[in-house]
Amino acid sequence: MSGHSVEAYLRDVDKFVRYMDLEGLNLNVDEVTLSHLESFIKWINEIGMDAQSQARIISGIRAFYKYLMMEDVLSVNPTELLITPRLSRKLPDTLALEEINALMESIDQSTPEGVRNKAMLETLYGCGLRVSELVNLKISDMFLDVEFIKVIGKGNKERLIPIGSQAIKYINLYKDNVRVHIGPKKGEEDMLFLNRRGSRLSRVMVFYIIKECAAKIGLKKTISPHTFRHSFATHLIEGGADLRAVQEMLGHASITTTEIYTHLDRDFLRSTIMQFHPRYK
Repeated sequence: MSGHSVEAYLRDVDKFVRYMDLEGLNLNVDEVTLSHLESFIKWINEIGMDAQSQARIISGIRAFYKYLMMEDVLSVNPTELLITPRLSRKLPDTLALEEINALMESIDQSTPEGVRNKAMLETLYGCGLRVSELVNLKISDMFLDVEFIKVIGKGNKERLIPIGSQAIKYINLYKDNVRVHIGPKKGEEDMLFLNRRGSRLSRVMVFYIIKECAAKIGLKKTISPHTFRHSFATHLIEGGADLRAVQEMLGHASITTTEIYTHLDRDFLRSTIMQFHPRYK
């Protein structure tokens, strides 16, 4: 797993350990029962954690106990009957094409950072990348002559994604006019997007760049790099793209995750039913 996933799981288990300490329960791992776990879930609910956060923590604890079972530390898994709170399927925030264009046009391309930022945002939206995938893009994984890029996604899974002419144009402008003048730090020689000191960009920096663009155009929506990914998927599906193809491009393990992007606007739904349903013809 990625370092971020490992840290998240460790934090989940640590929350449970701290709860046990607060309750004065000095138990060995094989002495923890379903009742203890349910009391912990009740506690995190009472302190105000939402259902999404609770489900995330339960997932981390389940993974920990699954590991203990695999290592033969335990013979009984107390998390098997642990109930996860029901989650509502929250619709992701998206941007209209006009808003995407306005954000792109707000970037000052007279500066080296502006040229880089334009290339980054075109790639983010054009390929539907996660921010971690964007900042870790390698030059050796750019197959721009055949209009594909290789991405390392969650769980170190590789996938090939088509890349459009707009993103290719601005990547080449950045590579040929800006990046050639930056001395990469040791170990960063193959990274595509670099800061002025020659290191790969942090995820926080990409957040900051997007927030700055939003402020320039007076956009009131709360947006992040993931908003570009949501918009990529939504615009594809609204345009009639196959859900399975979108799943492949996003790198979703399950098509259920991709199905959240089928929240198409009412006009699109109405025109579809009028076109295809026999009672509307």
